[in-house]
Amino acid sequence: MTKKMLLVVATMLIAVSSLSAQTPAQPAASSNWGPISACFGMAIASGLCGLGQAKAVASAVEGMARNPGAAKAIQLAMLIGLAFIESLALYEIVIVFKFAA
Repeated sequence: MTKKMLLVVATMLIAVSSLSAQTPAQPAASSNWGPISACFGMAIASGLCGLGQAKAVASAVEGMARNPGAAKAIQLAMLIGLAFIESLALYEIVIVFKFAA
């Protein structure tokens, strides 16, 4: 199994090096797919951020309900986690504005 996998990886590496050395016959036409793909990325990132935040809050509330004595520590960890999750959406907004310009 590992010899077969090594052979496949070696074949792919050889094929990639020869295929990427070629130059296109015609110049590439300019297209506006950058902003469109950035917007799709923003939609996916925003949706996944919402799901991540919902899961984090649900788990934190469940943890606080099970152990009220540790509520302050759980709440602090939840807020830090939510800040990191939200930063993903903010970074994606920067990327969209970079490609849209």
